Amino acid sequence: MQRAIRAIRRETSRLLVMTDVCNCEYTSHGHCGFVKDNDVDNDVTLQWLAKTALSHARAGADIVAPSDMMDGRVGAIRQALDANGFEKIPILSYAAKFASVFYGPFREAAESTPQFGDRRSYQMDPANGREAMREIELDLEEGADMIMVKPALPYLDLIAEARRRFNVPIAAYQVSGEYSMIMAAARNGWIDCERAMFETLTSITRAGAGTILTYFAKPAARLLG
Repeated sequence: MQRAIRAIRRETSRLLVMTDVCNCEYTSHGHCGFVKDNDVDNDVTLQWLAKTALSHARAGADIVAPSDMMDGRVGAIRQALDANGFEKIPILSYAAKFASVFYGPFREAAESTPQFGDRRSYQMDPANGREAMREIELDLEEGADMIMVKPALPYLDLIAEARRRFNVPIAAYQVSGEYSMIMAAARNGWIDCERAMFETLTSITRAGAGTILTYFAKPAARLLG
């Protein structure tokens, strides 16, 4: 990741570089933190995350985005960044990241599916919208500058609720399963791909997201341009 950031920086200064701060891709067990006795140790993981975010900032990242859902990680990252001269590096917190079935295609491609158990002990219950608002509020108190709701389409109500409650930039992540369903339906001739792409992106924007992470970014940008 750090080598990639530096390579991008060498090629261009025009791109905004935002990095995913998590551990699941780099662990043999596929979980987002340090595992002890088959359980993720939240507090030890905070040290990992703070060091990782700091290394990204040193490499040239403009924004760091912790996606792990450990309690207290925004505060730990903010403290590490500030202590090392990176006070102006913003934190985009995946504050409301749900234990969703829609991550499946990405996890298969990245081979990051947990080798035991699942991530429901630290990702959020899809049925509990009130907890999402509490998590967003806590992350903002710890120093988050922006927040993310992930996935997007099944949680439009929570994007809208966050927009009403919090005066900060709100992002939403249209994840691999959402994208894959549209692509599969289009390939079977069931829907018009371009119209489905824009209708879903419009719905996410209408709900209140100012930034959308989506696998449709390139085709949408080409058509809008």
